[in-house]
Amino acid sequence: MSSVDTSIPDEIKSVAEENDDDRLSKDVIFELLKNRRRREVLAYLLDTEETVTLGELAEQLAAWENDTEINALSSDQRKRVYVALYQTHLPKMDDAGIIEYDQDRGLITLSDNADLLMMYLDSDSHRQDRWDRWYAGVSVVGAALVTGAYLGIPPLSFVPTLAVTALVVGSFLAVSIVHVMVNHRLQQVVDGKLSRIE
Repeated sequence: MSSVDTSIPDEIKSVAEENDDDRLSKDVIFELLKNRRRREVLAYLLDTEETVTLGELAEQLAAWENDTEINALSSDQRKRVYVALYQTHLPKMDDAGIIEYDQDRGLITLSDNADLLMMYLDSDSHRQDRWDRWYAGVSVVGAALVTGAYLGIPPLSFVPTLAVTALVVGSFLAVSIVHVMVNHRLQQVVDGKLSRIE
């Protein structure tokens, strides 16, 4: 059986001890994220959004690693992941303040600092910015309305072309204002997270 590195890098220890104000260094963040299993722990905890047991976490990670279902795992596959999580990965993540790990009870929960790592991960759980659909929708509807008014197609023939054009331009303006406001709010959230990274 191969030996497992149970040492915790000095930079993780020092940051966890010195920073009580929820700050992490980029070195600690990248140290934690460089390991695939730790990234999978974060992904699983983010998806479940609740406290999980070490057993269920190990089973899910083993299933992902072996590209199989949980009920098809062998005891060796489960044990290999369980031991690595128990001895190495979860203590490191707990020391850095990314998770709360009760080793005696085998319970794991995301902590408040986990959001600092999530912004570096490509996760399907995060909502994608799809403003292109709003602009495309306004463009198609606007073009149809302006064309209908210009060609005199009822009921648009009763509305002046200038009024239809103003409506389309106003719609673009409204979508643009909302887009700017949402982006500003998201930027404030990102800036808040980045201010917690040294």
